[in-house]
Amino acid sequence: MAVTLGLDFGTNSVRALLVDCRDGSELGTCVVPYPSGDQGVLLDPRDPHLARQHPGDYLKTLKQSMAGALAAARKARPDFDPASVIGIGVDTTGSSPIPVDRQNRPLALSDRFRETLAAQCWLWKDHTSHEEAARITALARKHRPHYTARCGDTYSSEWFWSKIWHCLNTAPEVFDAAASWVEFADWIPSVLAGVTDPAQVVRGVCAAGHKAMYAKDWGGLPDEEFLALLDPKLAALRPRLYQEAHDASTPAGSLCPEWADRLGLPAGIPIAIGEFDVHYGAIGSGVEEGVLVKVIGTSTCDCAVVSADKKIGDIPGICGIVEGAILPGFYGIEAGQSAVGDIFKWWVEGVCRGDASLHEALTAEAAALRPGQSGLLALDWNNGNRTILVDQRLTGLLLGQTLHTSRAEIYRALIEATAFGARIILERIEDYGVPVRQIVCAGGIAEKNPLLMQIYADITGREMRIARSSQACALGAAVAASVLAGSAAGGHDSFPAAQQAMTGLKEIVYRPDPAASRTYERLHQLYQQVHDAFGGVATVDLGRIMKELLAIKEEASR
Repeated sequence: MAVTLGLDFGTNSVRALLVDCRDGSELGTCVVPYPSGDQGVLLDPRDPHLARQHPGDYLKTLKQSMAGALAAARKARPDFDPASVIGIGVDTTGSSPIPVDRQNRPLALSDRFRETLAAQCWLWKDHTSHEEAARITALARKHRPHYTARCGDTYSSEWFWSKIWHCLNTAPEVFDAAASWVEFADWIPSVLAGVTDPAQVVRGVCAAGHKAMYAKDWGGLPDEEFLALLDPKLAALRPRLYQEAHDASTPAGSLCPEWADRLGLPAGIPIAIGEFDVHYGAIGSGVEEGVLVKVIGTSTCDCAVVSADKKIGDIPGICGIVEGAILPGFYGIEAGQSAVGDIFKWWVEGVCRGDASLHEALTAEAAALRPGQSGLLALDWNNGNRTILVDQRLTGLLLGQTLHTSRAEIYRALIEATAFGARIILERIEDYGVPVRQIVCAGGIAEKNPLLMQIYADITGREMRIARSSQACALGAAVAASVLAGSAAGGHDSFPAAQQAMTGLKEIVYRPDPAASRTYERLHQLYQQVHDAFGGVATVDLGRIMKELLAIKEEASR
């Protein structure tokens, strides 16, 4: 038996997954929540845009989740031996940069900065740097338009440079103390490899290309002259970051003796390059050219690949087109929505003050409604718009409520809003020549909420398939580890071979219902008008929207 380990560091917890390289069967898994803050997230009641995490949580939960996964594997298969683990893959959230000292140690682990929010990991959904992001966009359009053209023509507050610049502007003592900044996805592999110098951290092109305006075309990271337009201190930081970023064919290192002992694994096994959770999730869902993978969680990320042998143009509003970002030899294309599961959580737990049982009850009530019957239309921007408007200052909206509107009707309208947003993304990438012959969804919501999946099928007019593994992100990391280990060690010699052996789809298929799709087509036209009007991309007469919603509601009620 040859086994690989996938480590999936999500927004609220870390998951360790041990996978049999022969067929992708999952031998043992364990999920451990981060102990700090609100469900692992450090917040500031004075600033709703702030979201940080304590790097010490990552190390503590890594060890705990590994112990749990090993125990589960031994219980499931008494013959399991940790010595059969041949490689490790790591995925994390992102862009989630961490300020580190000269020993590659996060500043948050020092006594001086232990309680300083700016010294923590700047979690992907931290939007405090929206002003810096807007300034980067404006300067790039004027002086380096090719920098932002590759990432949808707009730089986001969720990304690397805007966060670091905001740190410089608001917590200069932290910025000055940082020897370098390392993406979460790069830092965990470097820790496992025993790297004690940030200059020696092997950086992944996934994070670099999608979030830090890195491309070989212009010599890597943005040039110092451009960064000096933002602030001379950012230009001075550039040489302390990195010169080159790598795809998943390059190892991030090998497991050092110290962490091998802590985790109970063989020292010296290869560690795959770090990628974002959704990118490895795409691999774990069988992504290939023509397959769009939607990883649906607190937010949603859409991933597609196009052969690097083909020419692909820039796509406005898309998060990035980066060679090697997902699969080596392919352009990785990323888009997504800043809140999906978070919207449902906000409504059920935040507003309605419910728990998991209320999620179930509202889902059942919403499922009894016909499309359009609620008379409601919502915008899915409760955490800003990631794609295609790329504006984190946009907010949610609910139209059509009356004195008789129920909680379940609003719950369904919020699900529909995320589906309309998903359709906007799908149509944008197809309009620019990216082929989509199949859509595969992954994540807990896709697995557990048939209502949502059917609504997505009805609104997009496309079949929805579900990844076989409920741990697609961790599985994708394990797939990458199997390729780095190679067939001689019991792994695989290529990503196609590894995906063929280790990934698959569930039998269930959600197909569009023609009658529902007809109603949703009318609602989508209204959504598009509201989207364009409040997104600031068109002047739209909104005077008829409410009345058209009432007309659709009356027809559905009959």
